[in-house]
Amino acid sequence: MARAKDVAKSRLKMSNPWHLLATGFGSGLSPWMPGTMGSVAAIPIWYLISFLPQDLYSLVVLLGICIGVYLCHRTAKDMGVHDHGSIVWDEFIGMWITLMAIPVNIGQWVLAGFVVFRVLDIWKPWPIRWFDRNVHGGMGIMVDDIIAGMISAGILFAATRYWSI
Repeated sequence: MARAKDVAKSRLKMSNPWHLLATGFGSGLSPWMPGTMGSVAAIPIWYLISFLPQDLYSLVVLLGICIGVYLCHRTAKDMGVHDHGSIVWDEFIGMWITLMAIPVNIGQWVLAGFVVFRVLDIWKPWPIRWFDRNVHGGMGIMVDDIIAGMISAGILFAATRYWSI
C-alpha cells in the first residue's frame, strides 16, 4: 500500500500549477499528517484575505471552491488515486470558511478554528461522512471540507457570541 502511495506521489509535478495548488503549495507532501499541514499552510493566506471586505472575501472563497473542484479532480486523475492525502486544497477552503466566523484576527480564535476544523475533518461526523462517501470526483474531494468548514464556522460564531471579545 505504501508503494502505491509513493507511485501516486511520483506522478505529481510541482511545475504544474494545478498540482502546486492542489498540494497546497507543497504542504500536502509532508510525510507527517499532510491534511493538518495543509490546514496550517492555509492560515497565512487566510490572514491576507481576511483584510478584504466580507463580500470580496466570500467571492475569493467561492472562486477557490470552483477552481478547487477542477484542480482536485485533475490532480487526483493525474495521480491515479481519488483524494490522495497530498491533495490539500480542500483543507485550505475548509479553513478559510471556518475562519470567516471569527470577528477579529486574534490568535486564540484562529487556533480554536484550526482545532475545531481539524477535529471535524478527521472525525467526519454526519453529515460530513455522508458527503465524503457519496460524492465523487473533484466535488467529492472538496465537499466534506466545505461542510466541515461551515459547521466549524457555526461553532466558532456561537462561541464568539458566548465568550464576547
